[in-house]
Amino acid sequence: MTTTKIIFDTDPGIDDAMALLFAHYSPEIDVVGITTVLGNASLDTVTRNALHICERFDISAPVHKGAAAPLLIAADEPPAFVHGDDGLGNINPDTPSVQHESASAAQFIVDKVVQHPHEITLVAVGRLTNLALALRLNPEITQLVKEVVIMGGALGTNEHTGNVTPVAEANIYGDPHAADIVLTANWPLTLVGLDVTMTCVMQQAQMRHLRDSAGAAGQFIWDISRHYEDYYHRTRGVKGFPVHDSCAVAYVLAPELFQVRSGAIRVVTEGISIGQTIMVPGGRLFPPGDWHNVPESQGCVGVNADALLQLYESVLLKQ
Repeated sequence: MTTTKIIFDTDPGIDDAMALLFAHYSPEIDVVGITTVLGNASLDTVTRNALHICERFDISAPVHKGAAAPLLIAADEPPAFVHGDDGLGNINPDTPSVQHESASAAQFIVDKVVQHPHEITLVAVGRLTNLALALRLNPEITQLVKEVVIMGGALGTNEHTGNVTPVAEANIYGDPHAADIVLTANWPLTLVGLDVTMTCVMQQAQMRHLRDSAGAAGQFIWDISRHYEDYYHRTRGVKGFPVHDSCAVAYVLAPELFQVRSGAIRVVTEGISIGQTIMVPGGRLFPPGDWHNVPESQGCVGVNADALLQLYESVLLKQ
């Protein structure tokens, strides 16, 4: 069986933790490294969470601590109302006995991609600061990476435009300058945004089945998601919750489940629309300006949500 080597760039985070376990237990994926970034909790907290998950579920991938702040804007307060004070639904995880590696996340990304040309897929499910810093260290990685898959943004299809402002998704909004650097780099990139992730809602019946049948991982996912499910029920009236970050892992495993659109993507970096992701339809020509010479990327605009949720369940049940 051919496996895809991924570096998982993350800010665990409840849906991040679910996605990491999804990747870990997928036989088609080899998690060769985990890099952490400020986001769903402080950098120290999300790094602790990544180490805790690795130790608890025997994930051998090294953990590299990344960016503690955005490139240019001030860091905002972590969304404890979504992910809990500890980032994992207030389960108060044990302090891990393992430590993160000494090399920075950005340096690890560069080193690994250079060592394994055309083999590494970067799966980024948090703010894109680490990837932007890696590009600063070595712009040549754009020609050496196999693929970049990002959970972030919203292109406005399926009436999904933003979740922290009317037009901005949280990961992009958290560091819009980094996002614009990453989305305009000349590498094979797919954006898995709210256009599709908001339609992939895991219902409580499926969660109960995972809890009862997927061993320790199923129980862990149930425990951390109680806070998350309550948030979506209170604020959006959703029964269940979207598996945002797992959608990026699902794209690596089964891209045929998604419909994509191609075009240049830019990020608004100031003003009332800061954090908005805008795609120019492929083939459209505009006068020289902000879209000039921006390489085309892919953005997901449709998904077979039922098949994606079934894929997640099947992987966790077969661990």
